[in-house]
Amino acid sequence: MPEPLLELRPMTDQTFRRFLAHSAPQYAAEKVRSGEWTPEEASARGEGEFHLLLPQGPDTPKNFLYDLHDPQTGEDVGVLWYALRGEGERTSAFIYEVEVFGPYRRQGYATQAFAALDLDAVQRGARSVQLHVFGHNHPARALYEGLGFRPTNLILRKDL
Repeated sequence: MPEPLLELRPMTDQTFRRFLAHSAPQYAAEKVRSGEWTPEEASARGEGEFHLLLPQGPDTPKNFLYDLHDPQTGEDVGVLWYALRGEGERTSAFIYEVEVFGPYRRQGYATQAFAALDLDAVQRGARSVQLHVFGHNHPARALYEGLGFRPTNLILRKDL
């Protein structure tokens, strides 16, 4: 059986609300785990950052929010959010969120999502793709390096 060809479907208002309800707390938890935020402030800060970055929700200019859809199964298997940064030769697609939902992991969907992202971003004028990964997220780092990403900056911290 051939691998499914993943589709990028623009989020609807309903899937955007589902995305926000899931992703903002998850992001806040990662900020706590990384030591950047306290548990007490995390929830409000996480929601605040999403609202700051997406003031018009899925209609925020230069932001592209997608459900990752498998047309063979009819299921949404994950989400992707990126924004265009810069202009002209320096235009880059910055990935804010890419997630394959738990039951669908390790089935090639992440690789397909990045291939679809590359095509979508190029059509919108991007010359590169960038992302942030938390230092403690070793599986994601391995995936990204396997897809050709390379570090451009490192921020290191030592707790005292």
